Amino acid sequence: MSERAVKKATMISGNPAKPLIFFAIPMIVGNLFQQFYNIIDSIVVGNVVGEEALAAVGASTAITMLFVMVAGGTGIGFSVVISQLFGAKQLEKMKTAISTALISVLVFSIILSILGMIINKGLLHLMGTPDNILEDAAAYLQIYFFGFVFLFLYNAFSAIFNALGDSVKPLLFLIFSSVLNIGLDIYFVAKLGLGVPGVAWATLIAQGISAVLSFCFLVKKLYGIKTEEYARYDVSMLKNMVKVAVPTVIQQSIVSVGMLLIQAAVNRFGSTFLAGYTAAVKIDGIAIVPMVAVGNAMSTYVAQNMGARKPERISKGYRICLGLAAGIGLIIAVIFFFCGEQFVGLFLDSETGAEAIAIGAQYLSVVSLFYFVMGTMNVSNGILRGAADMNWFLVCSLANLCVRVGLTYALADVTGGMIIMWANPIGWLVGLVISVIRYFQGGWKTKRLV
Repeated sequence: MSERAVKKATMISGNPAKPLIFFAIPMIVGNLFQQFYNIIDSIVVGNVVGEEALAAVGASTAITMLFVMVAGGTGIGFSVVISQLFGAKQLEKMKTAISTALISVLVFSIILSILGMIINKGLLHLMGTPDNILEDAAAYLQIYFFGFVFLFLYNAFSAIFNALGDSVKPLLFLIFSSVLNIGLDIYFVAKLGLGVPGVAWATLIAQGISAVLSFCFLVKKLYGIKTEEYARYDVSMLKNMVKVAVPTVIQQSIVSVGMLLIQAAVNRFGSTFLAGYTAAVKIDGIAIVPMVAVGNAMSTYVAQNMGARKPERISKGYRICLGLAAGIGLIIAVIFFFCGEQFVGLFLDSETGAEAIAIGAQYLSVVSLFYFVMGTMNVSNGILRGAADMNWFLVCSLANLCVRVGLTYALADVTGGMIIMWANPIGWLVGLVISVIRYFQGGWKTKRLV
């Protein structure tokens, strides 16, 4: 691979606007597809099986998202080191990092899979899941945990492609996986009548096939990058990646632990409230995807430029990503503020689920007003993560969590659950303030991994 090709791929020269935008767009579209097929799961279950089945999937969502965040955080954490090595043109070390990361992820995912299958029902009990949906939720989780290896490896492959400046291939794999997942959802649930377990099997099969395809294309891409011999596994390299991966996993897990704790608070208000909340959270999950993707693009951009010893390029990239995230957030907010009820209505029967639809629509009408805050927070956090300024990155995440969970548990009963709608935006604002203070203070510029 020529020096010119490396520069073009890693966004370390020229005006950053075009490479950043063209790098972020496939990530946004890809993550939207990932959320889209999760939503189809819920739409199929809610309309074909019923409100209780949707609530069962919703009760499982906080737990599955915890592990999805762990998988995503592991991949993103490893990719920071890979990006910096790529930007520094240390290609042998980069390949060693990739090989080490994949072997470690494989072992880690198998351990988590076994653990998840053992504790899934206990977790549901601990969260106060209503008895009428407990068995369906447990069946869903058991199948989901069984397929953990595919989930983790797929996320690792995507993160590596992104670290190398290629966000198109992960998009193509996600589109394929989404279309396959939707087709299997309809076949397993509507045609075969498998109910909630059918949704879980559809996701497992789609992720498994995508993981295999991703692996094949990644091997081909790495083979095309000519290098000298390199080590297949390096413990010191693993330690270096863990320095970023562990705080990133903790940060991603913190988000999901917050969801788990908030989910436990939501469960107290019954299956109708839970069904409306589930539908709204699914839609909210799609809404925030573009802002999260822009933050991840910022992280890759920062990591590559830090590796290339060009921190002076980061401020311009920051302004570009801030504009992207805030603009996208404001557009989505307008759509959801005025059409929230119609979106929530996709998940439930308009007659039997009217109360649940109203609850979900109210949630969206509040949270959507603050999407631009969430977007700017993610971009600012992306700088800290890309520069491996992990202590401050973790402080932002912990502050966000403490505010959201603290407000929810302090005021949930008093407000009849309505505080849940305001806790997220307030947490985002606190996280944003901390990360912006650190950005202008400038200590992140002194961090080095390679």
